[in-house]
Amino acid sequence: MTGLQDAARDLLQSGEAAVVIGFGGGSAGGARPLMVRDPTSVGDLIFDDRCVHNLAVYLLKPEVKSLGKPAIVGTQAVLRSILQLASEQQVKDRDVIALIPEADGGVRRLETLGEIEGAVSKPDAVLSPEEQNCLDEIASLSREERWRFWQEEFSRCLKCYACRAACPMCYCSQCIVEVNQPQWIPVPAHPLGNMGWHLVRAMHLAGRCVNCGECARACPVDIPLNLLNQVIEKEVAEQFGGKAGLSATASYALSTFTTDDKDTFIR
Repeated sequence: MTGLQDAARDLLQSGEAAVVIGFGGGSAGGARPLMVRDPTSVGDLIFDDRCVHNLAVYLLKPEVKSLGKPAIVGTQAVLRSILQLASEQQVKDRDVIALIPEADGGVRRLETLGEIEGAVSKPDAVLSPEEQNCLDEIASLSREERWRFWQEEFSRCLKCYACRAACPMCYCSQCIVEVNQPQWIPVPAHPLGNMGWHLVRAMHLAGRCVNCGECARACPVDIPLNLLNQVIEKEVAEQFGGKAGLSATASYALSTFTTDDKDTFIR
């Protein structure tokens, strides 16, 4: 941990970074996102098993961008998010410095998108045994049973949009739920509006989701949104090839097409 604190202090003192986006101690013994701008405050930074949130969600926030060049504590989810954002022209080369805490206490510093690409490992989603069992059970259901399963799950949605707020890929300046002329998504939390919101968001993330699980962690009623995204990502990979967050230049599935695309997905 001292290695991370030392690296953050050096960046802030040298002016190479204006803010370090990392983790600090949270309530009930947990961890919370922490923005450090003062070199004397780097002692508040922590990094351990409690630090699971995808901090990349803050990179495009106007309030954070106005502070100046950021450094960010880079988990695999953060690194993949940076690459995906770069492929969508939201992050440029050398816009952000990634700090990778290592097992020996040291910190690896990545300054270019190429270096970040080299540090990204095979993107296998990390699921708990319970989540994997649930995913397997969903896969074993018939189409009609899967539809009923997700209808029941979405019926519990409060329309709080915590999933949107936690997702690094939800950066539209105006979300579809905020459009009222015409109104595409009903405002109340009822079956039609809930289904419309979650299906639109799932398709918006198709080919873009890095499977960080933030949507499910943020959901106050524990809807397993990450499992829905996982199913869609698997389908996209099988039909179109490739996975999100591995390259700063790749196009995602629903942003492009080629003449040799398979058409089995529409049958």
